[in-house]
Order: sequence, then structure tokens, then C-alpha cells
Amino acid sequence: MTAHPPGPIPPIKNRPIASRDTDRSALNALVQAAINVELFTVPLYMGTLYSIQGMHEINAANQTFYRGRRWPGAAPRHTPVDANQRAFNVVFSVFIQEMLHLQLAANIASVVGVTPSFTSGALQDPRHGWVCFGPDQHVIPHIIDLRDTRSYAHVVVDVRPLDAEQRALLLAIEEPEDQARARIEPSKLHRYFPAVPFADWTPDKTERDLPLFGTIGYMYECIVAYMTIEYDDGTTLWDHVFDPQAVQRELFNTPSGGHPMAEYPGFPTLVPTSNSAEALSGTVDMIRAITDQGEGNGDGGRIRAMLGAHRAAVLQAMNNVEPVYRSSDKALKLDYPSYDANGMPVPSATAAARFQPDGIDHYARFKSLEDELHGLVTWKAWHDQHGPQPWQARYLLTGEPPDDVSQELPSAEDIAAALNRLKAKDVDGSVHRQLSQVAVGSIYGITRVLDSYWRGTTDTFPFPAMGGSGDRIATCWAVLGKAPDLRIGLDPPPAAPYYHACQGLDLDDPGANAMPLTQTFHTCIGSNECKGQGGCGFVQKLSGGGSCSGGGGGGGGGGCNASAGNSISAHLAANLCGQTLFSAPADNACGQLGGCAVPISASQLYPRNGTMQLYDITAEGNPKVGELAFEYGQAVYTTAWNAYVAVLKSRGIPAPKQPEPDDLRLAFPPST
Repeated sequence: MTAHPPGPIPPIKNRPIASRDTDRSALNALVQAAINVELFTVPLYMGTLYSIQGMHEINAANQTFYRGRRWPGAAPRHTPVDANQRAFNVVFSVFIQEMLHLQLAANIASVVGVTPSFTSGALQDPRHGWVCFGPDQHVIPHIIDLRDTRSYAHVVVDVRPLDAEQRALLLAIEEPEDQARARIEPSKLHRYFPAVPFADWTPDKTERDLPLFGTIGYMYECIVAYMTIEYDDGTTLWDHVFDPQAVQRELFNTPSGGHPMAEYPGFPTLVPTSNSAEALSGTVDMIRAITDQGEGNGDGGRIRAMLGAHRAAVLQAMNNVEPVYRSSDKALKLDYPSYDANGMPVPSATAAARFQPDGIDHYARFKSLEDELHGLVTWKAWHDQHGPQPWQARYLLTGEPPDDVSQELPSAEDIAAALNRLKAKDVDGSVHRQLSQVAVGSIYGITRVLDSYWRGTTDTFPFPAMGGSGDRIATCWAVLGKAPDLRIGLDPPPAAPYYHACQGLDLDDPGANAMPLTQTFHTCIGSNECKGQGGCGFVQKLSGGGSCSGGGGGGGGGGCNASAGNSISAHLAANLCGQTLFSAPADNACGQLGGCAVPISASQLYPRNGTMQLYDITAEGNPKVGELAFEYGQAVYTTAWNAYVAVLKSRGIPAPKQPEPDDLRLAFPPST
């Protein structure tokens, strides 16, 4: 292969129409590759983000029951005061925009006829281990083998602490084309920046057969070049692939009750569908948003110019409008409010972290980290400094006021002791393996639901799962000073009619103190597949629906898993509609009900009160066995235990002794 020289890809005109199917295949591979690249950055950036040592409070409107406590894991700051806080804000801002880019890439793929896959074998093996990461990995998927460069040959592609080498990886991912070309060894340059159309491409090839692109920006430029190919019959590839009925999804710009304003009002986050020309222009605007935010407006401007050269007469008015690719400060402040420990509003930390650096691209943001690395402390360094028993209760207290929290919570001393015990137990690597599998399973729960979301088989995005996955990764860093190993796969759980949600709640083995299977751990209603799996304090109505991030304590999910053994009967489902009763934790009669987060954090408390319907979920027909009241601020596990005992009582089985919380349950923070 000969590399395309610097400069824009020239328009492709008068191509034989017989090449259309080959070109369509190449475009299909390209848009799936774009999804792969954007998805690849999410766990990598999240893992790097949470390697930064720090603690966070859990505050919400008009809530005080977590007042005085802190949990391991840094969080955005409105006014960062040290290197750790400044670096966290920078990486956090990029991490969030990568999720935006993933949405944009998926919508673009969908409208050109490709059902987006978020579980591609290019990134994950059949057991959901991430094959693209590891101490022996040097390839940024679809983009570059770092061993072919002068600057990054020593850099590995893995989840690591934020140090100089990891910063180099972040820079390599977001590098603009001119710098990438200069840093690739001249003898290796022929492997990159392929000419369009690709040489020797055939219709049976997939994204795994694509050449390496050198930069993310150049990959997107190839996508636009393929979309705008003109054939000798006067049509374009876009004319043949655009599907205005395709499934598209939107998380950033659609106003809702808890999200009143569009975060990015200056450009479309959905491909317009009113006509083909506007759709193409909107698609290119979305691609330019990705490249402007990532590598800078040099690549983005070139991409827009390609479209202008292609259909200047049709799109002249649109091309004269300079898109705005920054977020809205006003919208972010309204969409992401912050509160103090007394439940009162304070300036939004999320808005500040995301908006303040929004005028510079990702590459420049990562460049700015050089100034912070000298004073930055990672969890690895913190553990090296604090020895084999690093955790003390005082680290978990804000001190203002001292431990003024609900008596339903375990003490700071108990949590610190659990964190230390987990570290001590890891002499054989078993805790690291378990926490790694917890992280892998949590991320897989998201990617699996995303597959369904863009197939149109579910309408609920598990947005809180992103935060929950961050908690799981942060916990691994905080307990061990190590990143989770995302390569470790996770076997599917054995076939069973139900999976119990938490410690000691197994209806098939009353009195046992067993934790649920690691394979069933999850962080969001949307990834709760089976009855008995409902866990945390996002209270779910029996009728389902809603979102666990919404108001009123209503849960997300929606509908029951239809697989054998997990589904609720059609008759029962019909009878649930319109009722005001709630689904009890660990007693949910079908999948995607009963709340989220398995296992239940020992610190999880209810944000409201109400009444729950109880079922004997292992009996035929899921018979009702009574109701259970729950109170604001009550421990979720206590409620789950009371529900469990009530079901056993209905069977005539004596209540076993409630177990002391497992160390993992003490270590995991409440779901937020």
C-alpha cells in the first residue's frame, strides 16, 4: 500500500457503478471501525481517570443521610485546587465527550445501513475480555501500531496509572495528522493513510480487514470520501446507503424532566432525515464535531471542505454556516446540578469540569497534563506510600461535621477495615481477579444493552451504569492500587430460573451466607436480566418504565426478560400496570425490575418511602405473599432481608440470622 500524501483526499468521480457493492462494504467496515475506536477509548480513559487518587462525597437535593462521609474515587471539582483535581477535570472532560462521539458514530453507522455493534470481536473476546488492552499491546485499534513511531514505540496500550507514559498513549490516540505523519518511521509510512478507494477491497471483507489509518481524523476523512463517491450514472454512494428510517439514539441533546437543555446546541447529534442532502450535511457536521473536539479544527475543516467540493450548489447556504462544537455552559449547569452535604444547591462541578476546557481539543487537553504530572498522586503511589494497611477511618470522613450520618450506615471504621482486609487477602491475586471481573462484567452490561438499544429492542439507556462502572473501577484502584485487568473474561452464569441479588438472599438455599455469582454483578436496571436480581435504592414501580436517574425515586428498566424462567406471566404483567406498589429488592418478579446494583452496597439507603409487593419468585406463577413498607433513609439491604424473611415465612421456613456484610459490600459505594 502507498500512503496518501498530506492534504485532502480528492473527490472521487465517474467511478463505475459496478463498484457500488464493494464501496458499500468498505463504508460498512469503516463506520463499524469508528464505533470500535470510540468505544475503545471509553474504558481506557475511564480506567486512567480513576487511577488519580481522590475521594468523593455523595450529595443530593434535600438529602443529608450521607453527610460527613466520603468514598474512594475522585470526582469533578468546580474549582480544582491541586494537580490531582485539575488532572481529573481534564481527563473527565475528554471521557464524557468520547461517549458523545460513540453516540454520533453509532447514529452515522445506523443511517448508512449498519446495525452498530458494541461487542465487536475486534475489541472483546467471547468472554467479554478486552483483547485490545494489555502490557504486550501496542496497537490503537484501526489507527496505528505505536512500534512504528519514533515517539511512542515504548508505549503500551493498557489501563495504567496516569503517568508520563500513559499521557503519551493519550496523546497518540488523539494526535493530529501532521504530527502523526512526522512521528511515524519513514520506512513504515506506507502502512498508513490509505488512498480511497482502498486497494484490493472486496465485498466480503469486514472492519478487521481495514488498513491502519494513522489518525482517527484520517479514518473519518475516509468515511466522508466513501460517502461522497460519484458513479458514472450520476448517483453517489450516499444515495444508495442512506436510510431515513434507521434507528438513531440521543442522550445529550434531547430535553427531559431531569435534563432540561441540549448540551450541544450548535450541531446535530442525530442525522437529519427530512431529505438526503440535509442528511449528508448533518452527517458531516457530526463527523467534524468529532474531529474538531478530538484532534482540532484543522482536520475538521478539511472534512467539511470535502463536502463543499462535492455538492457546493446544493449546500451552499449550509456550508457558509460555521458550526459550533462546544457545549453550552448554561445547559450543563441546568442538566448537571451539584449539591452540598446539606442537600442545598452549589455551583455545578460537572459543568465546570466539562465547559472550562471545551475551547481546546482533546490533544491539547492531554498536552496540558504535563504540568500536572509532577504533583499528581495516583492510587498506586498512594498505596506505595501508605503500606500494607493503608486505610484509616478518618480518610472516609469529611470532618465537617464529624461522621454526622445515618445510623443505618456501617461505620467508617468498618469500611476502612474491610478495604484493608481485601488488600491483605490479595496475596494470591484472587481479589484483583474478582474486582477485574466485576469491572469487566459491569462494562459488558453496558455494551450489551447498547447493542439492544441501537437495534431498537429496548428504549432505555442504562445511563447510571456508566457511573456505576466508574465506581467499580475506582474501587479496584482504591483497594489495591492496581487497575482492573480488563482482559480477564467472564463466563456466563449457569442456567437457572433466577439469580439472587445479594449476600444470604438465596431462596434455594435458606440460611446460606453466599454472595451472588460474580457473573451476575451489575450496576444498572438496564443490565438486570433475571428475576431476583433487583438490588439498589432506585425504587422501581411494578409496572416498570422510567429511568433510575429521574425524579420521584422511580426506576428504569422496562419490560421483563422473555427468556425461559425469567419472564413474568402476561396475566401478571397486565395486572401490574397502573399500580402504585413498588418492586422489592431481590424479590423482583422479572428482569429489569427491582432496582439495580448487585450486590447491594452496605451503604445504600432509600431516597423515598413507599410500599412494596412481595412474591414467591421461585414458585410457579410468582404468587403474591404480602406487602412490605419501606422508609426514607432505610438501608436497602435491610429491606431486601425483610422481604426475604417474609417469603420464607410464607413457606413456613424459620428466618435465618441476618449475615454481617461481606467486605465487597462494605467497599462498594452506594449507587448514585
